[in-house]
Amino acid sequence: MKDEFLLKNFSLRNRIFFSLIFLSIISSVLISAVSVHQFREEAHNYHQYRLERKEIAINENINYILTTTPFPLVTKNLQAIFKDKIHELAAIHDTEINLHDLRGNLVISSKGTFSVDRIAPDLSPIILKAIQQSPDKRFIDVQSFEKSRLRVAYSYLKDDQFKPLGILAIPYEEKTEFYENEIKNFMIKFGQVYIIMLIMSIAISYFLSNYIIQNLKDISNKIKKTTLGQKNEKIENSSTSKEISTLINAYNDMVDKLDESYHKLAQSEREQAWREMAKQVAHEVKNPLTPMRLTVQSFERRFDPEDPDIRKKLKEFSLVLIQQIDTMSSVATAFSSFASMPAQKNETLDVVKTVKLSLDIFNEPYINFTTDEEEIISKIDQTQLIRIITNLVKNAIQAMPETQTNPSIDVTIYRLENQVVIQIKDNGTGIGNDNINKVFQPKFTTKSSGMGLGLGIIKNIVENYEGTITFKTKLEEGTTFTVTLPIIEE
Repeated sequence: MKDEFLLKNFSLRNRIFFSLIFLSIISSVLISAVSVHQFREEAHNYHQYRLERKEIAINENINYILTTTPFPLVTKNLQAIFKDKIHELAAIHDTEINLHDLRGNLVISSKGTFSVDRIAPDLSPIILKAIQQSPDKRFIDVQSFEKSRLRVAYSYLKDDQFKPLGILAIPYEEKTEFYENEIKNFMIKFGQVYIIMLIMSIAISYFLSNYIIQNLKDISNKIKKTTLGQKNEKIENSSTSKEISTLINAYNDMVDKLDESYHKLAQSEREQAWREMAKQVAHEVKNPLTPMRLTVQSFERRFDPEDPDIRKKLKEFSLVLIQQIDTMSSVATAFSSFASMPAQKNETLDVVKTVKLSLDIFNEPYINFTTDEEEIISKIDQTQLIRIITNLVKNAIQAMPETQTNPSIDVTIYRLENQVVIQIKDNGTGIGNDNINKVFQPKFTTKSSGMGLGLGIIKNIVENYEGTITFKTKLEEGTTFTVTLPIIEE
């Protein structure tokens, strides 16, 4: 379980890196193992081949001796036949030669002259049986002695009638010093080459893993930056890897589909907003129409041209109609302001001066203005900025209860890195918990008059300039609105 956890937390880059190194090490070990095996196999074949050649050459000489000897070709005469010849044969072929009878007893040997004295004088029944069962009546016994090996080739001696006459034993000592030195030299040279190969493998593995992961990192960074409603950049597909190229194409397709989905969603939201706004406008328009209808009907029933107060009643009638018409006009104006998104004008202005100008229209003595800087220059539409300030200050004034003995509205401006922060703080009634999430929603208002579109308009303006508007509130203690706008330098 622990190993599985460690593997999951092992980065893909490290997995690729160590996998390539591991493959390099495994391949090198296999190459060295195969090479050593090949050296030993060649040595084995070489000694096998030398023994066979010696055996053939000795057999030819023995056959010649047998065909030219005056002694009858029987087993008991082997000692007499080879008495003077065996040492000569051993000297010629530089090896020990032993002759045994068919029961395995040693008849004659040349080992008195040579140092190889590791085989038993008589043959064991196992060797005799192996010679008899062999198709070519020949058997090679391999014996190991410390750092060397001894091969003994056993074969039948035959008379002129091809009948077994005796058993020829030829010992052959394998001299492995040459091949062992060759293997040692090979391993030293291979080790030197392997170190260079390992360093190259580490370098190649490092750059290859970085190359693969870098493409994945680029895609990952792009995915992290992908946002609904913004222009998401596509990735240029210059990768030579088919898999990475497929992944990039999939990301680019996703960006296209996301953009298409956003436009459809935005269109749907706009249509829904217009439907809601139409309902609100219809409701607000009906409100003044009803009293207007009732007023007209009442005036019509009571109209009397001979009434001496006819002018006064006509004036009252006209005043009621004008008031309701003004109400409808304000509804139309508010709807028009909210529905239309004013064109942005990036005017170079002093934010501090503009805010002061916005506050001059208010006569309330409890409005206080403070700033840390004399001027903060930025690019923003002056009309829109004034609209933001006047709307928020007006709401703060209206939030003051009549029973408030010490009303206060503090307007503060300061710079925060590359942003200008405007705070409007009041000590009014505050906003209840039930209404906190509805503040910026169209149609929401806690006042007896108005359509509740002001803060929605302000929010649209602020977000249009890539800013933010937030608020903190506490019931019966007041509310603080904070507007943050980016400072766009010249």
